[in-house]
Amino acid sequence: MATCEIGFGKSGGPGGQHRNKVQSLVRLVHTATGIESHAGERRSQSENRSVALRRMRLLLAIHVRTLVPPGDIGSELWHSRRHAAGHGHEGGKSPLGQWKGGGTGFIIVNHDHHDYPALLAEALDVMAEAGWDPKAASLRLQCSSSQLVKLIAGHPAALVHVNHEREKLGLRTLRAS
Repeated sequence: MATCEIGFGKSGGPGGQHRNKVQSLVRLVHTATGIESHAGERRSQSENRSVALRRMRLLLAIHVRTLVPPGDIGSELWHSRRHAAGHGHEGGKSPLGQWKGGGTGFIIVNHDHHDYPALLAEALDVMAEAGWDPKAASLRLQCSSSQLVKLIAGHPAALVHVNHEREKLGLRTLRAS
């Protein structure tokens, strides 16, 4: 919120007299990038502020890249959500202990969870650094490539963005499993 300008307005459409009289619409503009999000479907301004902020976090995760350092990577948050293969989840493990097509673990996060936008941003940063190759990115992130694609596909706009970047490089599109 500290990096955003906030504005309020009246929501249009159905919802009765309250909706047309109260400035419950919330509009956020990220000052550094100009990215804009808004919410007006809830009756209260505070609920709409929360919705607009989540939408902003997802938009920033998709459209703003951060350089990935060489060597070991993964934030504390990423490591707290990554679980090593072989800890009660043997399903996709190959005989060599690595998941087929990538790294050695899986990510646990609900796509509605508060942490999801930050994890999505981190995954997309590494995907961009790896030339939008999920296998190479999954090795750096220490998760399976299918888990990485599943994390990205949790927000359909993110998968569309990844596929657009892959198409520019002549790569086939990814699909949600």
